[in-house]
Amino acid sequence: MAEKIEDLNLPTAPIQRIIKEVLPSNINLSKDTKSSLARAASVFILYVTSHASQLAQKSNRKTMLGQDIIEALENLEFEELVDPVKTSLDEYKSQVKNKKGSKQKGGDEESMEVEEDEEQEQEDVS
Repeated sequence: MAEKIEDLNLPTAPIQRIIKEVLPSNINLSKDTKSSLARAASVFILYVTSHASQLAQKSNRKTMLGQDIIEALENLEFEELVDPVKTSLDEYKSQVKNKKGSKQKGGDEESMEVEEDEEQEQEDVS
């Protein structure tokens, strides 16, 4: 677990990159504003992850699945985020499968984890 609360914050570089992409080029944000946005994003992620973790535990699983995140978003009334998250998850799974197809079998731990997650999701749906 994190030793300090700051350890739970997201890295600032990706946050700044997202801010730069979203805002018009003629708008600048103060350092405090960027820091506040990064903290808010961290709190949001921890909040959703906490609820998703509880859903996994209720299903007697130690591993959180993408479906747990989606269900947590729905339960927490963030429905507007469900479709983009589903789309991103599907794109990620597709990229991992393509990467796995181009590598030799057994050499890619990440694709094996996604494969296991997909198998778990299929078992949970059944």
